[in-house]
Amino acid sequence: MYFVSGIFILFVLITVLVYYLVPGKYQWVILLAGNIVFYLWGGPWAGIYLLVTTVSTFTAGLLLDKLNIKKKDIPKDDITGAKKNRRLKKSVVAASLLINFGMLFAVKYLDFTIGAFANAFLHTDDYPVLGLVMPVGISFYIFQSVGYVIDCYRNKYRAERNPLKFAVFTSYFPQMVQGPISRYDKLAPQFFEAHRFDAENMRDGIQRVMWGYFKKMIIADRAAVIVNSFFSDYENAGGAVTAFAIIMYCINLYCDFSGGIDITIGISKMLGIELAENFKRPIFARSLSEYWRRWHITLGTWMRDYVFYSITLSKPFMKMSQSARKKIKGRAGKIITTSIATFIVYLLIGIWHGANFRYIFYGVWNGAIITASLLLEGVYDSVKKKLGIKDDSKPWAVFSVIRTAFIVFIGRYITRAPRLTVAFMLIGRTFNPGSFRAAELWDGTVLNMGLKAEDLIIIAVSVVIVLIIEWYEEKHDPESFGMFLKKRNGFIQWIAILIPLLVILFFGIMRDSYIASEFIYKQF
Repeated sequence: MYFVSGIFILFVLITVLVYYLVPGKYQWVILLAGNIVFYLWGGPWAGIYLLVTTVSTFTAGLLLDKLNIKKKDIPKDDITGAKKNRRLKKSVVAASLLINFGMLFAVKYLDFTIGAFANAFLHTDDYPVLGLVMPVGISFYIFQSVGYVIDCYRNKYRAERNPLKFAVFTSYFPQMVQGPISRYDKLAPQFFEAHRFDAENMRDGIQRVMWGYFKKMIIADRAAVIVNSFFSDYENAGGAVTAFAIIMYCINLYCDFSGGIDITIGISKMLGIELAENFKRPIFARSLSEYWRRWHITLGTWMRDYVFYSITLSKPFMKMSQSARKKIKGRAGKIITTSIATFIVYLLIGIWHGANFRYIFYGVWNGAIITASLLLEGVYDSVKKKLGIKDDSKPWAVFSVIRTAFIVFIGRYITRAPRLTVAFMLIGRTFNPGSFRAAELWDGTVLNMGLKAEDLIIIAVSVVIVLIIEWYEEKHDPESFGMFLKKRNGFIQWIAILIPLLVILFFGIMRDSYIASEFIYKQF
C-alpha cells in the first residue's frame, strides 16, 4: 500500500474515523487491525517476516524479564549464580539477534554475498539468485524490536506480557516506510491510553501531512524524473549535466525522506500519538557528524545506544583504550578507540543502506571523514586560532555549511550511481574542465531529461519555500513553523492546509503524466 496513493489515504481516513468512534480502551485494537491490513496488503510473506520478529522479540523480552527477577534473588556472594544468570541473559539476546538480523541478512544481503563470493573465488557470474522478497519496513521494525530486547537485557523496563499489545508496537503502520525507529518506553504507553478527538491535534496533523505530500509530490517526484532520465543514459553526458543531475538527486532525496517523515508524524498526530522527530534541517549542518545527527536522527541514536556504547564499553575495547593511552601520547591516545568505534558505526550505516559495494564505500567515506575530524580536532583548532577564525562568526558558519554540503554532494554520487566504478567516473567527469560543458545547462539539453521548463521553475520555487521555512525553524529553534501557525487565528491555520492541498492537486496529482513514485527509504 503506497503512502502516495488514493487507497492509502482512504485507509488512513477509515482508520482514524473508527479509532475515535470506539471506546478509548479499545483504540489499540483498531491500531492493531489497521497495522495488519496495511502490512498484509504487501502479501503473505510480508506478514510472516513481521510475525517472526514479533514472536521472537516478545519471547526474548519475557525470558529476560524472568532472569532479571531471578537476579534480584541471587545472594551477593553467589558469584557462580550471578555468572550463570548473565550467561543465560546473553544467550537470549544472542538468539534474538541471530533470528532477526539473520532474517534481515537473508532477504537483503544474501544474494549480494553469494555473488561477491562467486566472483572473488569461483571467478564466475553464473551463480544462483534466491530473490527473496524484501518486505517494506523490515529494517525499521527489526531495529526497533531488537532495541526493545536489549533494553530488557539492561533491565531498563519490564517486558510487555500481552503479545497482541506488543504486536501493535512492532507493526505500527505509519512508521513502516521511513521510520522513525522508536523506543518501547516512549511509544508503547501512548498506544494504550484513551485518546479523545482533539480538533487542534487533527488540524496540526493534517498540516504536517499536507506539508509532507507537498515536498514529496511537488518537488521530490519531479526531481526524480531528471535523476532517472540521467542514469538511464549517463555514458555521454557532460560534467555540468552530471552535476545538475546529482543536485537534483540531493533535492529528490532530501524532500522525499523529510516529506515521508512529515506524513508519518502527521498521521500519528491525527491519532493523538507523538513520534520522535527524525529529521532536523540537515541542510544547515556545519559538519558531517552534525549532518548525520540531523538526518535520520533515530537511526543515529539507535546506533549510538546499541552499537557504539556496546563496542566502546566492551572488554576488548576497554583494554585497547588503556593500552593506547600508555603508548600514544596526547589527545590521540585518549580518543583512538572512540574513533575506531565511530568508524565502525558509520561503516554499518553505509552497509545498512543496501547490498552493494558502493554502500560499503559510502560507509567508509563518511566514517573516514568523521574519524579524521575527531583525531585532527586539535590541529584544526590550532590553525583556526592562528588565522583568527572564531567558531561563532557568521562567515565561518557559512563556510562550514557549504563545506559540509559539498562533502554530502560527493557522497550522493556514490549512493545513486549503479556501481562504485560509475560513481568514480562521474565524479571525475564533473571536476574535469575538459568534460564540464556548462552550455548544456541552457542549450536545451536539460529540457530533454523528462521535464518542461515550467516544471524546473516549480522545483526551484518550491525548494526556495522549503528553505525559507527551514531557515525560520533554524533561527527560532525549538519553535517549528507549525508552532508559528498555531499562534495565528483559525482561518490562517486552515488556509495553511488548503493552499498545499490545492498545489498538490493542480501541480501534482492532476498534472499531465504524473506518476507517484515510492519513497526512496522504503528499500532500506
